[in-house]
Order: sequence, then structure tokens, then C-alpha cells
Amino acid sequence: MHRITLDYGADDPLLLEVADDALVADCRGPRGVTGAAARRLVTAATDAPVESPPLAAHVVPGDRVVIALAGTMPVAADVVAVVVDRLTTGGVLPADVTVLGAPPLEATGHAPAGAAPAGGAIMSGAPAGVGTIAAFDPTSEPQTSYMAADEAGRPIHLARALVDADVAVTIGGWSWDPAFGGRSLEGELWPAFSRRQCRLDLVRSITLRGRRGLEAWKGANREATWQLGALASLRLVAGRGDTLAAVAFGPPEAAAARARTLAEGWRPVVDAPAAVAIASLSDPHGGLAALLRGVAAAARVTTPGGTVCVASRLAERPGVIFARWREGAPLEPLVKEAVRTGDPLLVADAFRTRLFARTLGDRRLVLLSDLDEESLGDLDIGHAATPEVVERLAHRAASIAILHEADRMLPRLA
Repeated sequence: MHRITLDYGADDPLLLEVADDALVADCRGPRGVTGAAARRLVTAATDAPVESPPLAAHVVPGDRVVIALAGTMPVAADVVAVVVDRLTTGGVLPADVTVLGAPPLEATGHAPAGAAPAGGAIMSGAPAGVGTIAAFDPTSEPQTSYMAADEAGRPIHLARALVDADVAVTIGGWSWDPAFGGRSLEGELWPAFSRRQCRLDLVRSITLRGRRGLEAWKGANREATWQLGALASLRLVAGRGDTLAAVAFGPPEAAAARARTLAEGWRPVVDAPAAVAIASLSDPHGGLAALLRGVAAAARVTTPGGTVCVASRLAERPGVIFARWREGAPLEPLVKEAVRTGDPLLVADAFRTRLFARTLGDRRLVLLSDLDEESLGDLDIGHAATPEVVERLAHRAASIAILHEADRMLPRLA
């Protein structure tokens, strides 16, 4: 028997006993570091970047610099401390540095798993003497400036603080999004630092058009980055347990390409699809966006008609669009109705529901969470009342894949 421990945020982890001939895969992401080791990783990347001079060479004395944080990221305070240190090496005064955090995209329909306002983690640990630490508010139009128009003639706005800066240094998490088949919006400049309406338009487009809706986003993001003249981009790859596994620094496209390669540790290869997949989430208390990504990853290695079980501390109840779909209402009319209302919460619910339907397919879903059976109602979701239910499911499985922090993964079949 294989005995596998799966941490899902409770005081006691799951203890899964799996028959030797039943285990298809035990998938774990790369190990990472924190503290001084994390700071050394960032220093090495900023001193020896890809296709770019070192960070200190991007600035001259007297420059006003904005460090823009987008998306969830590990060890944010350590990362920012190193960036400020390298800027001061280039002659910039700490008082001339502004740290600007973008709020998560979750309020308008999409966010990386367990998203929290970018920059929040450094509020209590900011380097001494930094001039300003601020949160960008996408609902405040005066906080943005017009940059250009996209190919369809739609205006592109960016945070005024970024536009007015002499130098912008962007820091973003880089991750896979299994619900999109790999591509993630996390850590990108636009629409994180654009107006709320841009966020809403993007979510509506993806909700109605699926992956085709991403094309407009790609064009707008490239245009915004080019217009801003952003040449210093730091992309962070998380390790297990909110550690830092890897760092890429350079021009935005080069840094993202390098980070994609460095994130291959989150792409485990599974020999064959399993009848049962049991998954945990990187943030056990993450909401429905995290659940969606975890389900999407697990479903990629689960046979059609199989079972996906997610163990977490989820407490967010599904929305009305999701509930009506799970209760049997046709999905397409529900989605179109939600988009027509223009209500951001309904549009977000429709967005997640469509992706959920596509990724889960006809697989059965079982949840071990902080939701009770009544909360799941008639949603055709199995309720694991105790950890023992999941442990029995693993013990009895004819074939099983176990995914630790599944929402960060993009597993692939051999």
C-alpha cells in the first residue's frame, strides 16, 4: 500500500492509503524557498536578466519609479525589498519609489486561486523609506490615463501613477490556468491596472466567446505594455506552500517566456487517466475561482464518467447561475441572460459556470469543505461529511491520481 498525506488546510491532513497497483500518479509541484534564499533568487535574476540590462541599469539618480504588483505572488515583501535595493544601487532614492498594488480580478469574474489584493502582503513589511505604498482603485477613473485604442477602437487606460512614472517595474506571479487550457491572466499589466469597465468587458467577452475572447485581451495587453514603455518585468513562479520556486527578469515578453519554462514543474506527466482524482488547493480557504482551477486540473487526468474529489476549506456558496445549471436548466440561455443583465456578480457567476461545465464534463464531483450538505442542496455534488469519506474513496479506487495544490497545475497525459 502507498500511504500519502494530503494537506487540505485542516489541523490533521488526509491519510490516503492506495493499493500499489491503483496509484496512477502522486503529483506535487516544485519545492521553493523563503526568506534569505528567496531574496538571493530575486537578486540573481535582477542582476543577470534575459535580454535586458540588470535592473540597476534601468534607472538613473532622480528617477521616480513605480513598482507595480499584479496577481498573487509568493514572498512579496522579500521580492519588493530586493527590487528596492537594486533600484537604490542604480542611484534612486527610496523616497522616490512608489509600490502600487492592483486589486484582484475576482470582483469582475476572474482571479487566480486564493487571490488577495496585490501588495497587501508587503504593507507591514515594506522596506524602510519607500515613498508610497498604495492600492490602485479601478473604479476611480481619475486614477487612470488614456494610452491608446485597441484594434477594435476600444480605449486602453492604465493607472496614472504608472503613466507618470519615469520608470515602471512590473512584478507579477506567473502560473498555469487549467480552466483555460494553460493560459493565465495572472500577473499581467492589463486589465489589472485598467478601469473597471475594461475588466467587465473582458469577462463578458470570455464568457460569451470562450478562449476566442482572449485574443482581444492579448492585443490590449501588448499595446498597453508597449505604450507604457515597460522594459523591466519580474515574473515569479511559486513553489509548494507559497514559497518561491523561480524568478525571471527582463522585458515583459522575454520574462514571461522564461517564467513559462521555469514553471514546467507544475506540469506533471500522468501515465494514464484515473477513475478517481483527489485534489487539494494551494489556498485551502480559496473561493470558487480556486475550486474551478482545481477541478479543471484534476479533470484533465480523470476518465470521462470518473470522480473528481476536492478537499479544501471552501466556504463560498455557489452562485445562482451555477445552481440553476446544476439543477438542470440549459446552460446557454442562463449564460446569455446573465450577460444581458450587466450585473458584475451574475456575469462572474456565468463565467465560472461555463468554464466549470466545460472542464468537468460528465465527471462526478465530490467536495470535502466547510460547506454543509444543505448548502450544496440539489447541485448534484457529492458531500464528503468527514475526511474518512475521502480516505475510503481513495482506498477503494481501482485507479487514482492525487494532485497536491491542483489549482496551480496543468497536468498532462503521457
